Amino acid sequence: MSEYSAPLKEMRFVLRELADLSGICKLAYFQDVDGDVVDAVLEEAAKFASGVLSPLNTVGDEQGSRVEDKQLKEAPGFATAYRQFVDGGWAALPGNPQYGGMGFPELVGFCAGEMWASANTSFSLCPMLGQGAIGAIESHASDQLKTIFLEKMISGEWTGAMDLTESQAGSDLAAVRSKAVPQGDHYLVSGTKIFITWGDHGMTDNVIHLVLARTPGAPEGVKGISLFVVPKWLVNDDGSLGDRNDVYAVSVEHKMGIHASPTCVMAFGENGGAVGYLVGEENQGLGYMFTMMNHARIGVGIQGVGVSQGAYGHVLPYAKERIQGAAPGHKERAAIIHHPDVRRMLMLMKALTEATRCVAYTAASAFDFSHHAASDNSAYQARGELLTPIAKAWASEVSQEVSSLGVQIHGGMGFIEETGAAQFMRDARINTIYEGTTGIQANDLIGRKLLRDKGAEFKRLMAEIDDFSAGLVATSLSPMADALLAANAELSLTVQWVLDNATSDSRLPAAAAVNFLMLAGTVLGGWQMTRAAAVAVSKMAEDESFYAAKVITARFYSEHVLPRAYAFSSAARSDWAHVMALGEEQF
Repeated sequence: MSEYSAPLKEMRFVLRELADLSGICKLAYFQDVDGDVVDAVLEEAAKFASGVLSPLNTVGDEQGSRVEDKQLKEAPGFATAYRQFVDGGWAALPGNPQYGGMGFPELVGFCAGEMWASANTSFSLCPMLGQGAIGAIESHASDQLKTIFLEKMISGEWTGAMDLTESQAGSDLAAVRSKAVPQGDHYLVSGTKIFITWGDHGMTDNVIHLVLARTPGAPEGVKGISLFVVPKWLVNDDGSLGDRNDVYAVSVEHKMGIHASPTCVMAFGENGGAVGYLVGEENQGLGYMFTMMNHARIGVGIQGVGVSQGAYGHVLPYAKERIQGAAPGHKERAAIIHHPDVRRMLMLMKALTEATRCVAYTAASAFDFSHHAASDNSAYQARGELLTPIAKAWASEVSQEVSSLGVQIHGGMGFIEETGAAQFMRDARINTIYEGTTGIQANDLIGRKLLRDKGAEFKRLMAEIDDFSAGLVATSLSPMADALLAANAELSLTVQWVLDNATSDSRLPAAAAVNFLMLAGTVLGGWQMTRAAAVAVSKMAEDESFYAAKVITARFYSEHVLPRAYAFSSAARSDWAHVMALGEEQF
């Protein structure tokens, strides 16, 4: 099996040229961060990914985790790797310095997270979910709770988990039935949560659960949900650990992929009630939850990029070494990379991975500006919110295609587990499901992000794309610019169609939503790839091989991927009634 190799040059290019890392570093909050420091951090993150995490990927997949006597046993080697992770300061990378964090931009944290997801997706999920829990506490909890929990969570000494889903509720959080009864200065929480990623383990002394539950007399539906901090071990006044709390992992799910990431069934309050502490105010938990969820959604999008990159990096040496058949232009048997169809698949993997990276990093960048800009940040916030469901769902859907292509290029050997190609495909499959399915992201994009402001932010974004494209029409990139203008026109047409017709039937936006999201992702990917090509042309003399490859890859995307926009646009604007036309008995 091939060892993970980080695409550091590609990452640096996107950070500097497309995601405006230099602009972020000029913000007062990041005054001690610059490009050279970021480069050094990412080089070390790459070493950790390749030297520590990658060797554990297969053993984690094969052996997974298990529950013994209500205690989860993580995959072999993971505890040692996690100690190295904490000792290296990686958990604290984007943390608030007020609580011991290193104060790097979230963008940099996500960039490191991509490498960790490429090398070992199961391991990477633990710190990714922890960052969401940290964000909820920091944004919404009392100063007392911040003092108790944040420093040790940011350092990685304690991990965090998001406990939202219940078996009868699934993604419908209105159906949550876990209870939280007031008891003096705390609450007693009871109920069962499922699908809790890294809900328990033995790698740290404590696991801090962020739990959705209902207080007595709370309104029905989402308006009656509250958020609670429920630690695995209670914390004494002096910060030491006290009694074991009444929260236990009772089992782990047997999953298609990410076997080493313990997806737990968590039982709260089976012996009287788990001690929990209210975050913010009662019945406001849904809003607080989205602080965790939105961070996790970008994180899952980055994970999709990481899995795509991992699958591409894994198959590339095989394509260069596997000798099979006579390729066109070769008299003797040749490596399969010389076969045009294999080359087509490799180019698809490369172009789609680069495009999703650009979109996801741009979304993360918008939030760094939004959270730390000294002046009005509303434009950055609106852009970040618009890009979040696209970054999550489009990158997740692309990871299915890219990892599948990796198996296909391996041929029959790709279907054999020992080659490792299948694991990327199995690990990728969850990306479109957790933290909100593709359908949920699409409904968010079309319902909240398009219809809520009557398309204002979408139109601002499309105008930027048009202005950028128009500036390239008389250059060597004119074919790409023309293609992007045409694809953006399809997006504009579909945006207006949704705005004009959404009120005619409440089912219309939902029926069009996924095709609309895939259209938006495809066009935004084309925009970012054309931006990359424009930068590459201007810098060609500095590194001709690298920058020429950027232009060629962008041209391939323009010719082979961007035309998908027409199909997505047509499908989104089709007669939506046929989606619902069959009677239930006709299925």
